[in-house]
Amino acid sequence: MAGRTTVDPAELRAAVAAVTPWLLDESAAAPARAELAAAVRATVRALAASAPGHSVEVRVPPFVAVQCVEGPRHTRGTPPNVVETTPRTWLLLATGLLDFDVAVADGAVTASGSRAAEVAHWLPIAKAAS
Repeated sequence: MAGRTTVDPAELRAAVAAVTPWLLDESAAAPARAELAAAVRATVRALAASAPGHSVEVRVPPFVAVQCVEGPRHTRGTPPNVVETTPRTWLLLATGLLDFDVAVADGAVTASGSRAAEVAHWLPIAKAAS
């Protein structure tokens, strides 16, 4: 990857393609940790590049956390606007296979703060290759 704030589109597509079979069918073989990490990091960083700012923190432990969405900058302690989820749920959101509001309602995504839901405006990030 070129840098922490840039994402090569070809790398993004390749990373998503590597995990797509597992996203489309949870009973398929899970991707290797390195493949999963690459897909999560690429999609989260692509979100941060598309929605620059510091008002919402997106966390996908254990792989990545970024601040995005224009607005007031957060500098200390727990951010007031946080979106947190698992790697698989994030990738489902990032590829458009899961709706943000549905994921929040089902408890698959924790979205706290008045601006957290704004992340949905930039989803999906990449399409899952079928």
